[in-house]
Amino acid sequence: MGKKRIIKMKGRGLDQGRKERALAKVSKKRLEKGVLHIEATFNNTKAVLTDDKGNAIITSSAGSLGFTGSRKSTPYAAAKVGEIIGEKGAIIGLKEASVVIRGVGPGRESALRAFAGKGIQIRAIVDATPVPHNGPRPPKPRRV
Repeated sequence: MGKKRIIKMKGRGLDQGRKERALAKVSKKRLEKGVLHIEATFNNTKAVLTDDKGNAIITSSAGSLGFTGSRKSTPYAAAKVGEIIGEKGAIIGLKEASVVIRGVGPGRESALRAFAGKGIQIRAIVDATPVPHNGPRPPKPRRV
């Protein structure tokens, strides 16, 4: 029969090395108020912390933390993204933030809860999910 092969799958969960590397890269700029932009799609969850003018300070995503494939779109991966952004925000002195959420993915709420769990006060939550007015043209009727 031969020797049994064992294949180790990568991308099972949060890569600890990538988490430490993400926390090592923190901006030297001090910030007390900011805006957190969360984009939750069906494939990934991305978060960007900006100042009030819209300049990006901190970014993170489920893919950058080591999640691959369908695991990137899970609420657990989104929670880890929110935790990383919250920890980095606490390091640079963030006290309060308003949140803008885009998309309809499964990580909408969990990313926000994980961010708020790091002791940062949430001023406002705005849902800015783009809604099509009429959408694309429908397909022609099927002829049988």
